[in-house]
Amino acid sequence: MQEGTFTAPGYAGETASVPGHDPDVYAADCPTRQLLDRIADKWSVLILTTLGAGEMRFNGLKRRIDGISQKMLSQTLRSLERDGLVARAVVPTVPVSVSYAITPLGRELLDALQAMIDWAERRMSAVALAQVAYDDRERELALAV
Repeated sequence: MQEGTFTAPGYAGETASVPGHDPDVYAADCPTRQLLDRIADKWSVLILTTLGAGEMRFNGLKRRIDGISQKMLSQTLRSLERDGLVARAVVPTVPVSVSYAITPLGRELLDALQAMIDWAERRMSAVALAQVAYDDRERELALAV
């Protein structure tokens, strides 16, 4: 065990007691990193929030999530299903009908993400203003050189 780490109950690996003290704190096998990898991709949160409103078929999801390709939607749904966040139901009709729904575990995650979603909705205008100010400063610096 490295200095500055302790064993977390229920986790066989190590967790840093103070972020930044252990360079391996976010190693690939770290549970926090694994979860962040799942929800920080471009599409997972959008799929979860869309399914949070109710069960939906593949093409309905594709129509509701602007810009997602069929391949990316399929891959992300598979990953979310593997993680237990989304359930896939196949109805033996002609043609076969497949629908997706958020699981209780996915609902818990969505509830936890809600504060971040709310923050983004409240603060996006402030972020946009900061981006404009930054771009203006960068432009001024470029002109000064």
